[in-house]
Amino acid sequence: MSESTDREPSASFGDSDQRSEEMHSTIEAWIDDLVDQVDEAQASEAFQEWLDVQSRFHDYSYRNTLLITLQCPEATKVAGYRTWQEEFDRHVQAGESAIWIWAPIISKQCPECGNAPSYHEGSDCDYDETPPEEWEQGLVGFQPASVFDVSQTDGEPLPDLDTAATGDAGDLVDVLEDAATTLDVAVRVVDGNEWLHGKAEGICKPRGADERPLVEVRDRENEADLAVTLVHELAHALLHGAISDPLARSEQELEVEAVAYIVGRHCGLDTSNSSFYLAAWAGDDPEAIRDRLGRISQTAQQLIDVVGSTKGED
Repeated sequence: MSESTDREPSASFGDSDQRSEEMHSTIEAWIDDLVDQVDEAQASEAFQEWLDVQSRFHDYSYRNTLLITLQCPEATKVAGYRTWQEEFDRHVQAGESAIWIWAPIISKQCPECGNAPSYHEGSDCDYDETPPEEWEQGLVGFQPASVFDVSQTDGEPLPDLDTAATGDAGDLVDVLEDAATTLDVAVRVVDGNEWLHGKAEGICKPRGADERPLVEVRDRENEADLAVTLVHELAHALLHGAISDPLARSEQELEVEAVAYIVGRHCGLDTSNSSFYLAAWAGDDPEAIRDRLGRISQTAQQLIDVVGSTKGED
């Protein structure tokens, strides 16, 4: 880790009776900034280009997602051989093994038995009210189909969104690891060569009632981004550490990324790229971030306090 530096927080809060109120009002102002940044990100050309590309990938069923994971655990975006060529101007590399999934078979379908005309002829169904050429299209079965992950292709790059934090993290990663102990959260910084969670930069594993949540983050050279990822996952542990949580994934991500933005900003890091991350989760309503201000503010204050006490700040 980096040696300790004199990195100053972007805001300091005294030990007065108004400390909590000062923190809350500052965080509320920063949330307003973040909502504005997310609005700007959603309207940007880079985000619209990224959104367009995402819309061209199929939303696979749970069964197919499981098949893809079993055959290629590191897969992130898959498409058929011709789709890569025609939609994305990319080509499957020679020698790559296909990932096999179940593709739907769509055909004219008997309104009575649900079979395609060819199967209907040999069945016991005696439906004859309308001729087969007038039947509506429907799902009649599944067949194996091959797809390939983007990592198996070459060609035009897919648009990407830079969500990494920047700045001088100093000893913040070390401080956060110590703070995690105070918060009763286990933390592991995992070497990139040993990382088993694909494109994820960090994960939070909920534990049983008598166990601590476990946070794992992928090590990287950009320690500012590593620190903010660690805050993101610690916020998951504090907010969503229960084995069963009623919040939808999108709501959870809005909360923890907003917390990471606030704590990173307090620690003097540039976390403005969080706007792209949140634009992808917020859908059409960046105001959802402000709507969850209470939980965000409370968790951010908790992390700022424990980081400050770990560093021995007044």
